[in-house]
Amino acid sequence: MYRGRLWTMRQYAGFGSAKSTNERFRVLLDAGQTGLSVAFDLPTQMGLDSDSARALGEVGRAGVAIDSVEDMHVLLEGIPLDKVSTSMTINATAATLLAMYIVAGEERGIARDKLSGTVQNDILKEYIARGTYIYPPGPSMALIAEVFRFCAEEMPNWNPISISGYHIREAGATAVQELAFTLANTIEYVTRAIETGLAVDSFAPRLSFFFAAHSDLFEEVAKFRAARRLYARIMRGRFHASESTARLRFHTQTGGVTLTAQQPLNNVVRVAVQSLAATLGGTQSLHTNGYDEALALPTVEAATLALRTQQIVAFESGVTNTADPLAGSYYVENLTTTLEERALELILKVDALGGSEKAIAAGFFQEEIARSAYEHQLRVEAGETVIVGVNRFVDDEGLPSIPAPDYSALEREQVENVKRLRKKRKSAEVKSALAALREASAPNSNGPRLMPLIVDAVRARATVGEISETLATNWGLYRP
Repeated sequence: MYRGRLWTMRQYAGFGSAKSTNERFRVLLDAGQTGLSVAFDLPTQMGLDSDSARALGEVGRAGVAIDSVEDMHVLLEGIPLDKVSTSMTINATAATLLAMYIVAGEERGIARDKLSGTVQNDILKEYIARGTYIYPPGPSMALIAEVFRFCAEEMPNWNPISISGYHIREAGATAVQELAFTLANTIEYVTRAIETGLAVDSFAPRLSFFFAAHSDLFEEVAKFRAARRLYARIMRGRFHASESTARLRFHTQTGGVTLTAQQPLNNVVRVAVQSLAATLGGTQSLHTNGYDEALALPTVEAATLALRTQQIVAFESGVTNTADPLAGSYYVENLTTTLEERALELILKVDALGGSEKAIAAGFFQEEIARSAYEHQLRVEAGETVIVGVNRFVDDEGLPSIPAPDYSALEREQVENVKRLRKKRKSAEVKSALAALREASAPNSNGPRLMPLIVDAVRARATVGEISETLATNWGLYRP
C-alpha cells in the first residue's frame, strides 16, 4: 500500500498538438506529477489521419492528434522514457500507438524492455459504452491477445491492457454494474488469451484496471475492496492463477460525470472527496479532475490544483499511515460484501449469455446501463438525488467563460504536417511494410505475428490511418 510507496500521481492530458501537450506534461512534472497519461483526439482513436475527410472538425479537440511516430517524438520530447511511465488511453488503435511509443524510444536509444506504462486496449467497453471501435469483435479480440503475447515476451514492464470500468460508470452505470461488467470483460479477455496458447501466469500479472471514484465515499471504498476480493477469487478459482497473478492493480480517475458546469468551484470539493475514496480504497494510480472540466479542457491553474489535491491527501491527511484504514468498520465490511455479492450475480448473468462478447451482441450491458442512467436522471429531476448547485442551492450566476484554442488553425497545421511527412518519407518502404501487414492479417493467415509488423510499418513512417485501413481491408468495420 502507501507506507513504502505512494500511488502514482498520473494526470490525464492531451491538448490539440503534440507540442502543446508536451508543454502541459512538463508543467505537471515540474509540479510533482509522477507519471504521464495521454488523451488522444477522436480521429487518432478512430484510426483516421488528420487529413481524412471524416476527421474534419475533430482534429485536436478531445485530446492530442497523433498521426505518425514523428508526432510521438514531439509529444515525448525531453521526457525520460526509461524513468517515467506513460499511460495511453487508446483502444482500437492501441497496437499502433504502442508501436509508435516503442519506435520513439528506440530512436532515442531506449530499448523496449526498458519502457514502462500502459495501453488501455480495452475494446469490449468500447462496444458497451464508449464507441471508439473500428473492427468487429473477433479480429479486435485477436489483436488484443497479440498485444498480450508481445508485451509478455518483449516488454516486461508494460501493462498490455487497462480493463476499464470508468467509461461504463461515465455512461450511467451504478457502482455494482461498474464492478461486475469490468470483471465480466476480464473473464472474456483472459479466456481468449488462454485459448491462443498463453499461460495465465505469463500475461495476467501485467493486467491493469481503471475505475471511477464518485462522491459516495463509503460505497466507493467498498467497491474497490470488493473488486480486489472478487478478482482474486475469479483468477484463482476459474483460471488457477498464482497468488501474485491474482492481485488487482488499478488506476482511478475522479468522476467526470459528477462535475457540474454550474458553480464549478464546488467541483474542487467533489474531487477531494473522490480522491480520498480512491486512496482509502487502495488505488495504485490516480488522476484528479480539474474543477473547470465541465466547461472546457482544464486550464493550467485547474490542473495544478487537481494535482495539489492529491498531494494534500498524500502528505497531510494521514491516509498513508496504514493499509486499508477502514478495514473492520461494520458498515464498510458489510457494504463490501453486499457489493461483491450483487456484482457476482450480474457476472453470472453474463456467463449465462455466453460471456461478454455475446452479451454485448444481445444488448445486455447497454440496456442495463441505459436503465440505470435513466433512473438516476429521474431521481435528480425529482430532487431525490441532490446535486448542489444544480437542483438545490442554485444561484442565478451565469456560467463562466473559458477561452478555447483555435482548433481550425490547429487542424490546418496538423494536416500540413501529415502532407509533409508523406512527401519526405520513403514510399517504397511504407508500401512494403503495409503489404506485409496486409498479408499477415488476412483471414486464416498463418503468417508472422502482427505486432512486429506494425512496429516495422511505424518505423517506415506509416500513419495511424494507413495502418488502420490496411487491417480493415481484411477485417472490415464494425456496425452495431
